[in-house]
This record gives sequence, structure tokens and C-alpha cells, in this order.
Amino acid sequence: MATLNQNAGTGETRTLKQILLSYFYWTYPRGVFHYDVMVTVILLFIFGTPFLWNYGDKPSPVAGPSHPIEVVGNDGHGLIVTVQAVDAEVPAGASDAVVKKALRKAIEPVTGDAVSVDHWETVTDAKGNIAWKVWARR
Repeated sequence: MATLNQNAGTGETRTLKQILLSYFYWTYPRGVFHYDVMVTVILLFIFGTPFLWNYGDKPSPVAGPSHPIEVVGNDGHGLIVTVQAVDAEVPAGASDAVVKKALRKAIEPVTGDAVSVDHWETVTDAKGNIAWKVWARR
């Protein structure tokens, strides 16, 4: 293999394989040309890959709830989540499956997507607004 580099002061020549191994094991001290090359490659990777690579970290296109959501623990049995009816978007006369799906979607911004809805009921809050009380667990 052709020689590429001479070690300063020793007169010893190094092969491409030896140079790449020393890059991999980061054997160069600060202030040396090869150290600067390694740092430059790392910075190019950090700042260049977001434009070249789709990490899939886009914000959710769905707007969050317009009213506060109340979350209370259920004595170790999950969560009790109270969400305003206007944020739940449950169609009138919907089946249980449709209601469950709509409520799960409504509470997802605060509970995450790894939650299941056990049961629910409609309640009226202190201001007279209709809300859904949802029992959920992870």
C-alpha cells in the first residue's frame, strides 16, 4: 500500500489503513491537522444530515385541544382524564367504537399514544359545559 504520511520527527511513513485506524480510535492530540479533520467531519455530519436525511421528527399536523384537559390518577388503576366535549369531536349517536376512538384521539396529546380507553361518561363541569370523563390505562 502506498505511503501517505510521515510522523513528525520520526521519519516513519504510515499507510492509509494505519491513518484510518488512528482516526477511528481518535489517537491524535488537539491542534494537529488530523484532529481538525476529524472534528470537521463530525460537524459536517451533525449539521448536514438533517437536510439529507428524513428523521421523521415533524410536529403533529393536528392542533391540540383548545381547552385544558384534567388528568387525575386512579389509585394505581390508570388515569381519569376529563376533556371538554368540543375538543373530543364525538359525533351524535355514534357507536361505542367510534366514541372510544374519538376519546382516545382527544386525550392523546396529554397521555401519549400508548393508552387504552376503558370506559367513559359525560359530565357537566362547574361552568355548565359538557365534558367527557374518560378512564384510561397504559
